[in-house]
Amino acid sequence: MSTENLNKDEALDKMKSMVKDIKTCMFVTDFGNKPLSAVPMTTKEVDKEGNIWFFSRLDSDHNGDIAKDNDVQLLYSDTSDMEFISIYGKASIETNEGVLKEFYHKMDDAWFDGVDDPNLTAIKVVPKEAYFWDNKQNKFVTFLKIGASAVTGDKKDIGEKGKLNL
Repeated sequence: MSTENLNKDEALDKMKSMVKDIKTCMFVTDFGNKPLSAVPMTTKEVDKEGNIWFFSRLDSDHNGDIAKDNDVQLLYSDTSDMEFISIYGKASIETNEGVLKEFYHKMDDAWFDGVDDPNLTAIKVVPKEAYFWDNKQNKFVTFLKIGASAVTGDKKDIGEKGKLNL
């Protein structure tokens, strides 16, 4: 696996692409306690600056965690395409009506009582650092390359990994 550390613009494009493709992450908060608090969250949007947006309930544990310490880790994983990205950032709770209306969809009614639900908040994550693993091919091709490498002893390029300097 080759290492490719990307800087600013390339890094931002790579992060946006992977987050938009994968969509759901484990949203980790409360780093000071064990076990860590981790909940699955679906990305609402990655804006042009690279901020990642989610919806959350005002009374949720992770909103409470963010109010105490805004460090978060987002762990995105797509095992079918063998793509993974870990994003560290700073989170803030947003209640701006314009933001809520911009990202709200009818499917969100499964968790909220409409866009005017007083418990509806948006979480904005400003990424500070990320690390990715991208095998470029699907799982089947990757396993074939690994098998061929085991038989022949030749190293096969099964993808890339690297730090995204955001």
